[in-house]
Amino acid sequence: MIFQKMFSRAWWFTSLLVFAGTAFCIRLGIWQLDRLEQRRAFNTQVESMHAAEMLDLNKEMPENIPTMEWRAVTVTGEYYFANQVALRNQYNGSQYGYHLITPLRYNLSTGSGQAGSAVLVDRGWIPADGNSIPEDWRDYDEEGTVTVTGQIRLGQVKPAFGGVADALPENGEMLFVWNNLNLENISAQLPYPILNIYVQPNADGSEKTPPIPFQPVVEITEGSHFGYALQWFSFAAILFIGYPFYLRKQA
Repeated sequence: MIFQKMFSRAWWFTSLLVFAGTAFCIRLGIWQLDRLEQRRAFNTQVESMHAAEMLDLNKEMPENIPTMEWRAVTVTGEYYFANQVALRNQYNGSQYGYHLITPLRYNLSTGSGQAGSAVLVDRGWIPADGNSIPEDWRDYDEEGTVTVTGQIRLGQVKPAFGGVADALPENGEMLFVWNNLNLENISAQLPYPILNIYVQPNADGSEKTPPIPFQPVVEITEGSHFGYALQWFSFAAILFIGYPFYLRKQA
């Protein structure tokens, strides 16, 4: 009786909306469970890398280094400032600016001697005022040999939500200011190969002179994804189970 009423001329469109809404709520619940699994995988990655011993790039260069994001790393070498780029839309508090991304050339000890390598380093924040062109950035040069200690980070082709992907100039000129830290494209415009990771130096919060290093705060939590999933599944159950009772009451 109820089933016949659902698909009667008077109720078929309402029934269709209820079934579509039920399916939509179920899909959102499954999506939240997927997000939960992604978050758990991220937490496991961060915890395992934080537990690993510090990687010294001057002594070892693992082939699977892109799988080691968030691992502590140290490297000693010299910056090549002529090839540095800047990442726009970066803030120090409320002050707008850039992050300086500078290639660091270093020697890797091998059984047969020294092999040269390079890695990008996010040296930190500089203000936008007075730093609109690469020549201005040279005020922040750190000459000579430096040791950088921080974390392994992976690049980003474009933001997960919105944003614009960077494209290399067609005339072959170097792109100096980037929206995203696209390691592949940055590498394509450098005269030497770089690792497909970058180093984000440690920051203790006391630095006041640019470039000011920055480390994101990583929270090891599962968030609210499981609770949201239960909510969406509850909405689906209310629609699917409650609708027949509503029709029966109308009858």
